[in-house]
Amino acid sequence: MKYTWLGHAGVRLEIGDQVLLIDPWETGNPMFPTDRREAMYAGATAILITHGHGDHVSGVPELAKARGLAVYGMVELMGFWAARHAIQTHGFNKGGTVRLGDVAITMVNATHSSSLSGPEGPIFAGSEAGYIIAGEGRAVYVSGDTDVMADMKIWDDLHSPDVGILCAGGHYTMDMTRAAYAASKLFRFKTVIPYHYKTFALLEQSADALKAAMLPGVRVLDPEPGDTVTV
Repeated sequence: MKYTWLGHAGVRLEIGDQVLLIDPWETGNPMFPTDRREAMYAGATAILITHGHGDHVSGVPELAKARGLAVYGMVELMGFWAARHAIQTHGFNKGGTVRLGDVAITMVNATHSSSLSGPEGPIFAGSEAGYIIAGEGRAVYVSGDTDVMADMKIWDDLHSPDVGILCAGGHYTMDMTRAAYAASKLFRFKTVIPYHYKTFALLEQSADALKAAMLPGVRVLDPEPGDTVTV
């Protein structure tokens, strides 16, 4: 399994026979590795979207159309995009699972908000979500934008993810300390990867607090945007 950070909350996850792009915000993303753009998208098989905010979806319909990729996510947002952009979408909802080849993707709850920007204000985009992605005999939790929740213990019981990709920038989501609480008290991760930080000044700039708070034996990976690590 391989993880590549696309900057902010963008992820390239190579798992099983799939190459998934999760919230691949490029347009206006100051952290997107533009010098490695083709490598970031090479071989991609599908796009997953956690919610509708611009720092997750700006440019995604155009990317999907240009690359011929299907987009998976919350049913309301997928229906809106299918009608407006004429792209292939697959809408599902929390608790639902879709299979892509050898990989099973379960949508789970998040606590945040979800909307698109419109000329007269925000446009309803369904609700926010995270994902449990299972393949290669393992499972990965991708938090999307969220605060820590008691629900997380249920997902650990049901799915036993050994990798946690956790928003940890604070202000709009849980911060490093709260992400560490989720990772150590509610999950039994072997590997934790923080994301949704560094992008803007009001977000946390360092993962040191997360690293310091983790239990012994838990690996924290902190790659730079564009770097690929084996998980």
